[in-house]
Amino acid sequence: MIFIAEIGMNHNGNFSLAYELIKQAKLAGADIAKFQLGWRDKPGEINQIDRPVLDKLLKWCEYLEIDFMASIISDAAWAMVEDIDFQCYKIASRTVVENPDLVEKILLRGKTTYVSLGFWTGEGVPFSSASNIKYLWCKSAYPAEPWDIIDMPKNFDETEYSGYSDHTIGIDAAILAITRGAKIIEKHFTLDKSDTTIRDHALSATPDEFATMSQLGRDIYKKLSLGV
Repeated sequence: MIFIAEIGMNHNGNFSLAYELIKQAKLAGADIAKFQLGWRDKPGEINQIDRPVLDKLLKWCEYLEIDFMASIISDAAWAMVEDIDFQCYKIASRTVVENPDLVEKILLRGKTTYVSLGFWTGEGVPFSSASNIKYLWCKSAYPAEPWDIIDMPKNFDETEYSGYSDHTIGIDAAILAITRGAKIIEKHFTLDKSDTTIRDHALSATPDEFATMSQLGRDIYKKLSLGV
């Protein structure tokens, strides 16, 4: 099982807070701490991850022994990180639709690339010839309601999807996905669900919720692996 803590912009533009988010994600059982590059990082907006900030995030992740990952959303973001040898990449579903050329450039690195397909409406899956893709099933609604996920795969092992990127409130949908064979779970992560700076806080897991999800999820995965 791989658990991805989607910190995204839940640092609210306070990058000192990002250290605590990374630390708590690690303690809660996350394998990867994920941020976003190239989205809401213009002057006056809350992200603004430039190279010095990025270097600090990378150093914090290394210190806390958790893998760093980022959604590469724009060509400018790719230009900023093209010289960095990341262990893995994330492609947001909007990038799949809006900038497939950027996706191709990232895939050429040959590193594991997690691709969400919430906005994808084409037949099958895109970039299917690439062997380094891990597709994540998701619904791009914030938050996604219970009835938005009624077409979640009943058996992930029988689909192209390796995992589930969750936008619902709570952790039950993620647990449901694991019982259906999802081996990767991406869940938004926050220190305060009541924070209204951005919409993502409300659909995020707190450290306690994330820890419950990762512990239960790993136990369920082990039992499924045994054929229980």
